[in-house]
Amino acid sequence: MSDINLLRNMKVAANLSFMFGEAGGLLSRYRAARNAGFLVVECAFPYSVPAQDVAAALQETGLKQVLINSDPGDTQAGELGFAAIPGKEVRFRESLERSISYAKTLGCHKLHIMSGRRSAEHDESAHVTTLEANLRHAVSRLVEENITGLIEPINPVSIPGYFLNNYDTAVSVIEKINSPNLRLQLDIFHLQMICGNVSNNIKKLMPITGHVQIAQAPHRHEPSCSGELDYVFIFSKLQEAGYSEYVGAEYTPSTSSSDSLQWMDQCGLTF
Repeated sequence: MSDINLLRNMKVAANLSFMFGEAGGLLSRYRAARNAGFLVVECAFPYSVPAQDVAAALQETGLKQVLINSDPGDTQAGELGFAAIPGKEVRFRESLERSISYAKTLGCHKLHIMSGRRSAEHDESAHVTTLEANLRHAVSRLVEENITGLIEPINPVSIPGYFLNNYDTAVSVIEKINSPNLRLQLDIFHLQMICGNVSNNIKKLMPITGHVQIAQAPHRHEPSCSGELDYVFIFSKLQEAGYSEYVGAEYTPSTSSSDSLQWMDQCGLTF
């Protein structure tokens, strides 16, 4: 496959938790994304809207949902998932089933499983052991439903206290479980904020990567904004590493969402 074809295969998905906020609520954002030219979308938490209503918005617009996050629990109380939290195994399984139900209704085959915030009552080993056990259970369910589970290290500046905040732990757990239904969600913004060395890490992590997201660092605006990352170069590295799937635009636009899309032409990507 030629380099040009690889770039053409890397289609951009609008992340509706970050983009098109000017359109209003979640369902309005689907329509705005389609009007801007997008064919595929992702979002973090669709759970405030009935799944059937989200599915209807997808059908109305012709959009494809490629990713959702797992049900996080009560975000107002600070919950952000349960996969790594000792003593929350029942909550994890309940949230997993709700997440699977939403994913199936939306025709979505990728699920970001959130680890949750670190518990002061438990040490690192207890969190890792819990994470591995819960992900083994998740994989057994996801295989049945033809869904790929993803885990994503999130940097401690964006979400202080989030347990999975490094790549060593994520890689170790994925390699131990060793299932095609558990992959890494490689967010280039978080990669830069956590450890940098982006080019070498893309090459190292690509064999276990199931989804890529992008934003400029450190402010998390669109890739064409001034910042730490040269996305023309980064997309060439993704291309060299063989990535040819969806790229999630998980950024807060510095201007209107539609006006923020000039980076796509600059980097040679399409909808």
